Amino acid sequence: MVNATIIVSVYNKIRELELILYALSAQSYRSFEVIIAEDGSDPGMKEFTEEWNKKNLLPVKHITQQDSGFRKNKILNEAIRNSSSEYLVFIDGDCIPHSDFVKSHFENMQNNTVLCGRRVNLTKKATRKISVETILNREYEKLKLSEIIFSPLNRKNPGENNNYNNNIEEGFIFRNKIMRKILTNEDEHILGCNFSTGKDLLIKINGFDENYEGPGLGEDSDIEFRLRLTGAKFKSVRNLAVQYHLYHEKTVEEPKNMEYFIQIKKKKEFFCTNGLRIENGER
Repeated sequence: MVNATIIVSVYNKIRELELILYALSAQSYRSFEVIIAEDGSDPGMKEFTEEWNKKNLLPVKHITQQDSGFRKNKILNEAIRNSSSEYLVFIDGDCIPHSDFVKSHFENMQNNTVLCGRRVNLTKKATRKISVETILNREYEKLKLSEIIFSPLNRKNPGENNNYNNNIEEGFIFRNKIMRKILTNEDEHILGCNFSTGKDLLIKINGFDENYEGPGLGEDSDIEFRLRLTGAKFKSVRNLAVQYHLYHEKTVEEPKNMEYFIQIKKKKEFFCTNGLRIENGER
C-alpha cells in the first residue's frame, strides 16, 4: 500500500513527461504511486508509458480520454477515482520536481489541510539544458548567484531570450521553521501544478468541476474557493516542495471560465454537481 498518489496532468508533452518520470524515480521519499492523467488520446503517449514501464524504474498508471478540447478537470477526476492512496499530490506535465518534492508534501500533510507550493519558471535557454543526465546527477537543482541576483528583474522583463530564470527564489529550500515563518506566507493559494491534499477533502466538494472547459481557474482558483467554504486550512510548502517549470508560450485563459467562476462565487456552494460523482449517485 502506497502513502501518496502523484497525479501528473499531461497533453502531448512526451519529452517533458519523460524528464518528470526520471525526476520522480529519483525521489528521496518512495512510498507513492504515479498516475499519468492524459487529456487526450495520443497513441504516442500510450506507447511511451508502456515502454517506460518496461524499464522497471517507477511503475506508472496511464489513464486517458478522448481529445475533445481542454478538459483537464475531467481527467483529474478520473485520476482521483483511480488512485489507491488517501493523499493526492498534483503536478503538471511541464514541471520537474526537486528530489525532495514528494517528501516535502508528505511530511507536511495535515488533516483538513491543503499544501500549496510554487515553481521556478525556467527560460527557454535553461529549459533546453535539462536532460535525463542533468536530472539523474541533480545538476538541474543547482542555482547560480547571477540567476539569484537578476531574478527580480525577470518579473518585469521575462522574455524568452532572457538568460536568467524567473522567480528563482522559489528554488531555495528553507527547512528552518523560524526562517520559513519570516520568509513565507502561512496561508497560501493553490497553484494547480503544485498542491496536495487528502482525498477526503476532494470527495467532500465532489472534486474538480467539469463545467470548466478551457485553461484557467477551474483547476486551482475554483478548487481553492470551494475548499475554503468547507473550512479547509491552507499551508505553504514554498521553498520546500520545489519544482521547475519548463518554458513554453503563455497559455491563454478561457474567458468563459471567469464568467462561470463569478457565478460560483455568488452561489457560495462548495459541492459541484458535475464532478467526481453524479448528484444522485456514484459514477
